Amino acid sequence: MDIIIRRKLTLTAAVLVMAFAGMNIFGQASMKSVGDGEKFKVLGIINTRSGDSFVMTTLDGTSAYTVELTSATEVKSNTKGIFRGGKNYESTYLLRGLRVEAQGHGNGDGHLVADEVNFNETDLRTAQSLQSALAPVEAQVGSNKDNIAANKERIAAGEENAKKMAGQIDENAAAAARAQGTADAAMTEAERANNRINGLDEFDTIKVIVVPFATGRYALGPQGRKIIDEAAAWAKTQDRKGWMVSIVGFADSTGNNAANKTLSERRSNAVIGYLVGTHGMSLTRLIQPFGAGVDRPVATNETAAGRAQNRRVEIHLLKNKGIAGDE
Repeated sequence: MDIIIRRKLTLTAAVLVMAFAGMNIFGQASMKSVGDGEKFKVLGIINTRSGDSFVMTTLDGTSAYTVELTSATEVKSNTKGIFRGGKNYESTYLLRGLRVEAQGHGNGDGHLVADEVNFNETDLRTAQSLQSALAPVEAQVGSNKDNIAANKERIAAGEENAKKMAGQIDENAAAAARAQGTADAAMTEAERANNRINGLDEFDTIKVIVVPFATGRYALGPQGRKIIDEAAAWAKTQDRKGWMVSIVGFADSTGNNAANKTLSERRSNAVIGYLVGTHGMSLTRLIQPFGAGVDRPVATNETAAGRAQNRRVEIHLLKNKGIAGDE
C-alpha cells in the first residue's frame, strides 16, 4: 500500500513539474480564447501568476487559458467520499504548479472570468513544496545571467582591442574564443536551470520593509504602523504595474517552536490586515503569506538586542518582469 501511495505522489509531482515548466511531450501549449459570455470550464495546472489573473495549461499540455479573478470568485478545495464538502481559501493559495478546475464565462478579451476555482488539498501541498524548491533555482539562474553578461562584455572588449592592435589580432581572437567558450558554458548551465522554471514569472525585489514587534505580541505597535504608513505612501508614488507582495512573519527563540510558529503567522496576518484595511491593498497582489517561526534569524538570540531584531515581519515588494516589460 505504501508503495502505491508513493508512486501516486511521485506521478502527481512529475505531472506538476512538467506543466510548471510550461513543457509537454507534444510541444508548446497554444493560447486559447473563450467567447464573450460563453460559459466555460477547464481543468489544468497554473503556469504563471500575476496580480488578479493567472495562465493555466490543460493537463494534456496542448492549450493554455488566461483566467481572471474578481472579488466574487470563490476559491475552495474539493473532497471526495460520503462527507463531501470543501474549504474556502484566499486567492493567494493559487500557486504556480497547482492543479485547478476553473469555471466561469468569457469576456471581451477572450479570458475566462472565474466564478469558481477548485483544487485538491493534496495538490496544494505538492505545489507549495515546488514553490519552496524554486527559490534557490531562480537565484542560480540570476547568477548565471550575470556571469553571461560579464563574459559578453569581455568578449566585446577583446574584439575592439583586436581591431586597434593589428599585431595582437591572433592573440586577442584566441582570447575572445576562450571567453566565448566560457560564455557558452555559462549559457548552457543557465538554460538547464531555466528549463526547470520555464514559463514561470520572474520577480525582482524592489524593496524590503521590516516591521518590528514586541515580545510575545502580534498586534502592530505605533512604530510598526508608522513604518508601514511611510512605505505605503512611497509605493503610491511608484509605477506599481506587475507588483506583488510577499509577507513573512518571524519570532525570536523565546518559548517553544510551535508557539513561535503560530505567533509569527499572526504577526504576518496583522500586517496584511493593516495593509488591506488602512491602505486598500488588493489581496490579489499577495503571494501566499506564512510564518517562519524562529527560522532565518538576522541576529543572535543570546542578547535582548538580537532578539528584538528577530521579532519582525518582512514585507517584500516584488516586480513581475513579464508584466513590467523588464525582460
